Order: sequence, then structure tokens, then C-alpha cells
Amino acid sequence: MSKIMKIKKYMIGGLLATTMLAGMTSCSSDFLDEELTTKYSTQYFETSEGLEALAVSLYGNIRWHFGYEWAYGITLYGTDEFTNANDLTSECWNTYDNRFGPVACTPATGAANKNCPAPEALWDQLYYGIASCNTIIANADKISDEKVRNRCLAHAYFLRGYNFYRLTAQYGRPVLQTSPAQGVVRNFTQATEEEAWEQTISDLRQAYNLFEGEVFTYGKGITWTKATAAHFLAKALLFRASERCDAFNSGTKEADLREAIEACNYVIQARSLEANYSDLYANFTGIDCAIEESNEVLMAAGYNNSSATKGRFGNRTYNYFCPQFSNFSGGWVKRGVWIGDMDFQRCRPTEYTYSVYDHVNDARLWKTFKTVFGINAIPKDGEGKGVAVGDPGIVMILNTKDDHTYDGYTFGAFVQGPTFTDDAGRLPEWDVNARQTATSGTLTSKVGQWVPNASILYQNGQYVAPNFKSQPICNFFAGINKTADGTRTAEKGDAQRDVTMARVGETYLVRAECYVRLGDYESAKRDINVIRARAQWKNGENRSFYTDGSQAFANNSLNTGTAADNYVNSNLWMNTYYLSNPTQPVTTAASTLTNWDWDNLPAEDEAILAKLGVSGKQQRAIQFILNERTRELIGEWQRWETLSRTKTLVARAKAFNPEAAANVQERHIYRPIPQTFIDGLKNEDGSDLTDEQKAAWQNPGYN
Repeated sequence: MSKIMKIKKYMIGGLLATTMLAGMTSCSSDFLDEELTTKYSTQYFETSEGLEALAVSLYGNIRWHFGYEWAYGITLYGTDEFTNANDLTSECWNTYDNRFGPVACTPATGAANKNCPAPEALWDQLYYGIASCNTIIANADKISDEKVRNRCLAHAYFLRGYNFYRLTAQYGRPVLQTSPAQGVVRNFTQATEEEAWEQTISDLRQAYNLFEGEVFTYGKGITWTKATAAHFLAKALLFRASERCDAFNSGTKEADLREAIEACNYVIQARSLEANYSDLYANFTGIDCAIEESNEVLMAAGYNNSSATKGRFGNRTYNYFCPQFSNFSGGWVKRGVWIGDMDFQRCRPTEYTYSVYDHVNDARLWKTFKTVFGINAIPKDGEGKGVAVGDPGIVMILNTKDDHTYDGYTFGAFVQGPTFTDDAGRLPEWDVNARQTATSGTLTSKVGQWVPNASILYQNGQYVAPNFKSQPICNFFAGINKTADGTRTAEKGDAQRDVTMARVGETYLVRAECYVRLGDYESAKRDINVIRARAQWKNGENRSFYTDGSQAFANNSLNTGTAADNYVNSNLWMNTYYLSNPTQPVTTAASTLTNWDWDNLPAEDEAILAKLGVSGKQQRAIQFILNERTRELIGEWQRWETLSRTKTLVARAKAFNPEAAANVQERHIYRPIPQTFIDGLKNEDGSDLTDEQKAAWQNPGYN
């Protein structure tokens, strides 16, 4: 066995590609040049050792996706699930306003700051990875050991297929560069979307056939396997069979759906679901902990405390889902490494996102959303309020539209005065002393507890959550915990947990949608109910218990002295289940989510479909699956792609994203081709492209 095959997760770094396609370094005046950017010569990557080293390095290419603002801007903004909060860093990606186009939005053109994702960012990085893959594929015959050769080819075909998948899903008409670039290349052929999907599917098929099975060659937890390739092959086939490709998919649709089901069958037979949804994200206890070895995870960007896993930017995802708690709390909850998230307030859930859950019976809502922060500091003007550190300081009640318990109460931040009062001056019940255990504990057993900051979703049947804000937009919301990381060694230090990119939970929903499109509704229902059964409360579970990746701080070397106190006082391991469902008795009995049928969907789904005006069995079923994808996959970096694929982006953004509704149009189901790339192109004779030729490269509506 070669030394490369012994490399563990913590040693896998990123070797830069030795060749670059057009548009790779847009900050350069000659960004189409091929250049050598590693300490190795190109000849090294024509040796067996060099090619296997390059295959290992492919894992580094995927880390880029989670290193900066593009992580959420490109994948989550402008959809039904998330809108922007008061921070406007990537606002134009959510609002689709006149700043959004093929040219980067900068402070000079109206961006809030210099960190707004540029349209070329994803394009460039995907082609970096493709260049490395092309080198491996072109030189694989130089590897004499057939097993090693096939392993390298499997990785190269997979990443090239994955990168072409992302390019085609985002831009529609990429360049299909499938061989190493020779010298300076400025003339390319733009593929049709049909050609792009054919190439993507071909690469993923190759990878699927070449992988040895569930063999974790380079370290379990981030290694790609046959199941990884099968999952993305199924997704690519489903994409080609979906509405965005209806102009050319009539001859391939049925075969694609059946092949996708077979690919999903392999994944589901080879891998398994975690029994408890919390074990996917909430129970992150430290670097390389058990949940990062989950058999459900099919693909992850691997991180830990080794500099080799940092990549160019590190893992910044913990910044993006948390409300601005340190600002609106008046100093009651200060931020630090002991809280698993930074309060950058980028991704604010929409009303749809809260309302799509069954708030009583779906445990995913309460295992995903953080609704309570503990007091870790008492400001001078807060003294004498009868509260202490470790009491609830920020509370977010996720009630439903038909709940009128709190119609007479005043909610808000500390600056607005005491938060829990009704017209008679009464305070709702609040438990200052309760701490959750596995089977008991509520937040409703003590009357009269004052809480500095509290918000609510509905009063008098109206959605009032956006009213809790610092101007001009809401910054007070319940965020999701899937990236929370208490292993950071500095307040703004990089996260050190893996980022899940694909898992078996999605595979079930992909297969279910394929069944629906083939008219097999019973098989689709069985798959959906596998996911919904896991989402139910289990017998003995405490509904008011909450945990997240902040608990990793218990194993953090910084967990001493004041930091340890702040950790305990900030993270109270409780949620607002009983405040949010005030008529529910305290119980640890199991719940059920599987009693539904296609003609009578769950009430929360029927309400959403009614707002969208959806009719017809197949379309109702597809929309129901889109809702289920939110419940299962919220914040997992793929919502824009899913709505683009099904051509539901415009309708759902208009219905559920107030900031996007005014501007979103059909052209937005494709991203603009980066102008930096188009401007660097030449004709075959070396002449510049005319304006008409440049316009032909661009996606409609972006000229």
C-alpha cells in the first residue's frame, strides 16, 4: 500500500491544479494564462505517485464552498426558506435587485461591503477542480497498479461530475473542458444545457462504476465512495428529468427516473439513516467526534484543527445562521467561543420556514432551531431586575397562527422595557430554575420571571416576527444550529467541524420524487414516511430539551475560568416547546407524522399549497416533497438549486420571501455567466469578441 493511501483525514490538504481554465484568477490582468502554482513540476503529475497525490488533493477543492459569504449567498438566498436580516453583505443575491448581475457588486456599485459574493467566485473554483481531474484522467494510464488507477479515476470522474453538476445547475451552459488545457486558451465552445447534463451524468456514471464500494480509502468521514457517486448520479438524472429541462428531456425522462431509482437503491442498501435527527448535527461534541463518522453522511467537507484542512479561507459557516443576540440583548448575552455561533445574522428564516413544520409532533423543529440563550452578563442598567447569570435572557416563542395565548402581551428587546406584560400587567409563566434532563423539565412552571428579550411569531393571527428588529430589517429570530461549533479557539476563529454536503436522508427524498414523477405514489409515500418516522418524537424524549454544537466547548482547551462560566450560563439546553405550544401537556410519549395521504396532506402543507395555488396530484406531491425537503434539509446548501430545477423558484420566492418578491423573475432560475470570463474570450483568430458575441454567451436577461 502506498504512503498516500495511509493519509488520514487530518492530513488531507489541497494541491492546487497545475492547469487552469479560463476565468480562474479574475484578479489577474491575464486571467486565462495557464500557470504552475505548486512546488511540483507538471512532470510529477504524470507519475503514479503524483497522480495519486493529486487524487487525494481533490478533497481540498470542496472546502472552498464553505469558506466565505458565497456559502449561503449562492445556495440559500433568494429562496422561500431564508431571507436577509439586518446585515446586508450579500443582499442582492436575496433581493435580485439591479445590483445582481454578471459583474461583481462592490461598495462602489452599491454593496454594503466588499464581501458580497462575486458571480465568478463559484465558476472559477469549480474549474480549478476540473483542471486537476482532467490531469488525472488524461494520465491515468501511467499508473501501473489497476486498483490504484481505478481509485484515482473514480475520484477524478466524481469530482469532475460533481463540479459540472454545480456549474450546470447554476449557469445552465458551461464550458465542458474535459482535457488538460495546453498553454494560454482564450477560445472556448459553450455547451448547451442538454450537452452539459449528458457530460455530467456520464462522469458520475463512470465514477459509480469505478468506485470499489463502501471502501473508505482516504479516511472515513470525508471519503467519497460508490454511494457518494450514486447519490449525485441520481440527483443529476432527476435534474434532467425535471421541469427546467423540459425543452429537451422528453426522450430521456422515464429512463432517467428509473436509473435514478436504481442509484438510490444502492445508496439506501449500502448506508443507513441515523436513528435520531439530533445525531446528524446537534450532538457535535468535538473535533472528529462520532457524528462525523456517521454512516448517513455521503459527502462532507472535512475540517479539524490541522492547518492542512483549513483550505484558503477555513470553515466560516458558523457565522451565518444566528440572530444578532449580542446587539439586541442590551449586553445580557455577550458572544464568545463558548456559544457555537457568531451573530452575523445573514440567514433569517421566513414565515414559510417556521410554518412548514408540525410544531407539536415534528422533533426536527426543536432539534434544529435555537430558541433560548442564557444570561452571561448583567449590564449596569439591568441590575436589580431579579435575574441572575444563567437565567433565560433571550427567548423566541415559535407559536402558530391559530394560537392566541399571547395576543395581549408586549414583546421585544430590553430597550423597549420589560417584555412579558399583558393589559392587566400580568407576566406569563417562566421557569427561572428549571434545567432540562432527559425526561423532565419545562419552561412553564414558575410565574413572574422577567426575561430581558423575547419574541414571538404570531399575535392576533398576524405574523409579527419581523417587527423585532434594529432598523431597518429584523435581526431577532430563531436560527438553525447545523453549523454551531464550540471548538473554535478564537471568537472569530475558523470552525473545526465537517460540513455535510450529502446524506442518505436526502437520497430517500430524491427516490420519492422519482417515484412521484413515474406515478408510483405508494412507493413515494413509503420513502417519505421513513424520513417522517425518524422526525417523530421518540418515547421518553423530553420535548423541551435542546442541544447543539456549543457542547463541544466542554472539550475545548479554553474551557476554564470565566470562559467555563460563560459556557454554562449561555447554553441552558432548553427550548421553548411548551411556551410555543401552550395547550400541550408535559409529555414524553412518542408522536406520529406518518398518518397522511396524497388527497389529505398535513394541515401545514395544505395551507402552503393553497397559498401557492397548486392543484393536480403530481404537482401537489412534488410541492409536498419540496416542503419535506425544507423540514429535513433546512440550511444544507442546496435550496436555490432545488427550486431552480423544479422551476418553483419564482412562485415560492414571491409567496414566501418578502425581500425577493418584488424583483424575482424567470431569468433568475439561471445565474449570470461571469463577465470576467466573457470579457477574456477571444475568437479562434485571436480577435476580440464583438458585443453581439458576448451577448450570445450570456444567459437571457442579464445583458
